[in-house]
Amino acid sequence: MRYLTGFLRFWWDFIIGDDWKIAAGVALVLAVDAALVAATDLPNSVIALVGAIGIVSVAMASIVGGALSQRRA
Repeated sequence: MRYLTGFLRFWWDFIIGDDWKIAAGVALVLAVDAALVAATDLPNSVIALVGAIGIVSVAMASIVGGALSQRRA
């Protein structure tokens, strides 16, 4: 049981890490991409571009939000 707990803690720390908001944002972007694949006939390159822009936007929002909260403190 100890090995299973350690294994799950590793994956939690690897995926979630320090900020759960980034992991949630990336999961949301991937869900939107999956919905686009299932519901539309858009080319794969367009869907990949939408996903890339979404993930970069999530990362930038996290960086800017962290910088603003440090500035206020």
